[in-house]
Amino acid sequence: MDMKKSDRVKHIMEELERLYPEAACSLVYKDPLQLLIATQLSAQCTDARVNIVTRDLFKKYRSAQDFANADIKELEDDIRSTGFYRNKVRNIIESCKKILSDYDGKVPNTMDKLLTLPGVGRKTANLVLGDIFGIPGIVVDTHVKRLSNRLGLTKEQDPVKIEFDLMKIIPKKMWSRFSHQLVSHGRAVCKARKPECEICTLRPYCLFKN
Repeated sequence: MDMKKSDRVKHIMEELERLYPEAACSLVYKDPLQLLIATQLSAQCTDARVNIVTRDLFKKYRSAQDFANADIKELEDDIRSTGFYRNKVRNIIESCKKILSDYDGKVPNTMDKLLTLPGVGRKTANLVLGDIFGIPGIVVDTHVKRLSNRLGLTKEQDPVKIEFDLMKIIPKKMWSRFSHQLVSHGRAVCKARKPECEICTLRPYCLFKN
């Protein structure tokens, strides 16, 4: 990484830390299984909507066993408003069955094992590893993808390639935190359709032309 880019990365990290010192996952959960399922539900859906759905869902289904034994149609109705509910229900039920059969009923704590669960990709795995197990990971959602491109941190569009690009330039201990901070800035200022560039304090380091 050339000095110019390393300088920009340093300033971006410092400014995000100033703006969002308390940045954290906006999904509401109480244990590893709840975060895993909430993250699966968040695909193509807002965290705000997921939190509305899981408020009752997690009262009704309290364990991997409950989800594994759920009536498919009933669970589909329970999560319908998150979209793509048929695929999500299939993945949730099969994930919970695998957690019971292969991982002693507990959400696994390694990337390789998490990726064996149906519907779990690197984004979900990194979120669970970082927020539950304290294992840093870059979580590439739509906000992280958009902002890392606009800020010139990557030229890639594929989430996995973006993840590995960011891993090269962001200190490992900051991977999870940096992801949450980018998400916070994406929601508050650097919006997809109408970014508020006039108030953005990251503008000096941004390549986006509005």
